[in-house]
Amino acid sequence: MPTNTYTLNVDTVGAVPVTVTESGEGRPVLLLHGGGGPLTVAGFADLLSSKESARVLTPVHPGFGSTPRPDALTSVRELAALYVALLDELDLTDVTVVGNSIGGWIAAEIALLGSPRIGRVVLANAVGILVDGHPAADFFSLTMAEVAQLSYHDPAKFAIDPSKFTPEQQAVMAGNRAALSVYGSSMADPTLHGRLSGVTVPTLVVWGEADRIVDPEYGTAFAAAIPGAQFQLLAETGHMPQLESPDLLLQAVAAFTA
Repeated sequence: MPTNTYTLNVDTVGAVPVTVTESGEGRPVLLLHGGGGPLTVAGFADLLSSKESARVLTPVHPGFGSTPRPDALTSVRELAALYVALLDELDLTDVTVVGNSIGGWIAAEIALLGSPRIGRVVLANAVGILVDGHPAADFFSLTMAEVAQLSYHDPAKFAIDPSKFTPEQQAVMAGNRAALSVYGSSMADPTLHGRLSGVTVPTLVVWGEADRIVDPEYGTAFAAAIPGAQFQLLAETGHMPQLESPDLLLQAVAAFTA
């Protein structure tokens, strides 16, 4: 799979280098990872490109995966503008944007920018809004083991032991966490919920029924805020369906984009 670095201009930031991995051919899909970093969507990118005749573009949010982040790039809205600039650079149209967790938040902000290049949006266990009585888990107060317990229907299958990481892996993990704290330290923008009424592209909100980072009620509130959005619950699935139930997520995306 080819990986390229593009230098793109964002009005409020300036020039921003972004690393993008590409796989497959066909209808373009922009696949946006969450706080776990680009590895959390790499396998799903392969699945999507091989099963659905899709050209899948997987960018690394600057600062994740040991990539550089300009000091001025600090917000999810700026990341959204960055990825619209990427689609402009590549001259893509009818793009399906799929985002998980904070990637879903970025996808929602992309939809609000009104680019004619966007055909539809899939939000998978997105964060970014405030829902009374259903707060997002305080990620930055949790250990990795605690995050795993809240993230999966079956946490034992996905348990990791950071103490066994190489120094390089530990550095990447620390860098990912630092970048996430810059873009989404509170996991929400208090204005986003109200602004979602301005989304005009077809939107699918998919949610793992066992998600305890942001629960299904949070997901239904997200869908209800977007005009005409569909909501689909995925069985035996937590916060990262692309890892835990990739076939279910693929079926949902394929049906929505058919």
